[in-house]
Amino acid sequence: MAAVSNRYARAFADVVMERKLDPAQVRRELRLLAETIQQNSELRRVWEAPALPAAQKRAVLDALAKRAGISPIVRNFAAVLIDHERIPMMDRIGRQFEVELDRRLNLAQAEITSARELSPEEKGVLEAEIGRLTGKQVRASYFRDPNLLGGAVIKVGSTIYDGSVLGQLNKIREHLVEKQ
Repeated sequence: MAAVSNRYARAFADVVMERKLDPAQVRRELRLLAETIQQNSELRRVWEAPALPAAQKRAVLDALAKRAGISPIVRNFAAVLIDHERIPMMDRIGRQFEVELDRRLNLAQAEITSARELSPEEKGVLEAEIGRLTGKQVRASYFRDPNLLGGAVIKVGSTIYDGSVLGQLNKIREHLVEKQ
């Protein structure tokens, strides 16, 4: 299934890049559509029902797209998924699309968790350092966890940089346990 979702995600990323569409807007619309499908079991049943003709399913899509303000390009992508009976994979395809788009735009997604709220200057310094480490532009999400005591934990892809006080204390504890 991963190969199928990758294929659709790459194809949609091709369209977005070739037509020079606003990636942020396409992401928002695709997320909105995926969330709507996820939250509405009746809609899922309609779009997943093999007995219903694709034209009826697309008519429901058209009404939803009009009401939600979804662009024709995202609507057309969803129609392709409906026609090829891939709507159950919409969430997975959407996540893979975002990964593919980030790769093409040379973006790194970073999750930064700190013990306290960071100032705009501190955020700028962190993002610049992450950009230097990854060689990419950084799109960061910020979270607070007072249990860290101080510092920050930064996750970029599968790499975790732990500069928290809690992380340092855990390293010291592990070192002391090894010495016993």
